[in-house]
Amino acid sequence: MSQLETFENQYPGRSYEILNRCPEFTSVCPKTGQPDFGTIYVEYIPDKRCIELKSLKLYLAAYRNEGIFYEHVTNKILDDLVAACQPRWMEVIGEFNVRGGITTTVTATHGERD
Repeated sequence: MSQLETFENQYPGRSYEILNRCPEFTSVCPKTGQPDFGTIYVEYIPDKRCIELKSLKLYLAAYRNEGIFYEHVTNKILDDLVAACQPRWMEVIGEFNVRGGITTTVTATHGERD
């Protein structure tokens, strides 16, 4: 996977939320090999570091050919982002498009919201 980059939070003493919406997420169904499409939401309260957006884009694009279930990818993204920026709180939501008449939304959370 691509290297996630961060930058110094200029307001570490302030509790504020960042919401990134990534509507072009693509991965591959590990059972069928068919492409899966969805929107990934990353919402967090930063501590000392913030996620750099170009590196987030490249990181998510690396899943394009990855065979991975919705539940796994949502939790993996959360784990990788938490490791990169050590936020006070983070939530990753994977909102996946219709497949076989079913839509799926997976929510994974780290820490306590202020």
